[in-house]
Amino acid sequence: MRVLLVEDDEPIAESLTRGLSRYGFEVQWVRTGAEALTAGDFAVVLVDLGLPDMDGLDVCRELRARGDVPIIVISARSDEVDRVVGLEIGADDYVTKPFGVREVVARMRAVLRRAQPALREPATHGRVRIDRRGRRVHLDGGEVELTPKEFDLLAFLAEDPGAVFTREQIMEAVWDENWFGPTKTLDVHVGVLRRKLGDAASLETVRGVGFRLVLT
Repeated sequence: MRVLLVEDDEPIAESLTRGLSRYGFEVQWVRTGAEALTAGDFAVVLVDLGLPDMDGLDVCRELRARGDVPIIVISARSDEVDRVVGLEIGADDYVTKPFGVREVVARMRAVLRRAQPALREPATHGRVRIDRRGRRVHLDGGEVELTPKEFDLLAFLAEDPGAVFTREQIMEAVWDENWFGPTKTLDVHVGVLRRKLGDAASLETVRGVGFRLVLT
């Protein structure tokens, strides 16, 4: 997933780029508002307000006028006025510096879910039907009994079938961003899902990386 990072502070930009890359995001970093407005299309945009050539709020305003790309402001400005203005001109969220990469990733996932209503509607993948609102899964028309975590794991992997998710990505998305325990529980849940879904889906292990879901 492509992310545009608009940030003139090199240490912050490099740290955030490395961090987001570890979570599987493809980051394009630009330093100015002018570069941001000519950068092309992205799944989400992260914009600092203190840019060298123009106010980041103007970048947000222009991007919003062009389309519905999710925009998250990342700024050292913590005043309520700046937050309100940023949200009113079209930003989807506002993160105040200093921040952790995990927080930014969580905010990105949240705005992306809101921007993709199709992910909230029942989706059929071959023989498997996933109802995210009702938290129910049907296989060949019959309901599959899943625990809450089994459902969360399947729904997360099914957001991008065929994509490889790292163990860290899965643990933080399905369990908790502060999870520090062993990841053996992930293997157990994957094994159970494999048995329950049978040959309707393949939860493939990518050695040294994580898992991918292939729905047939």
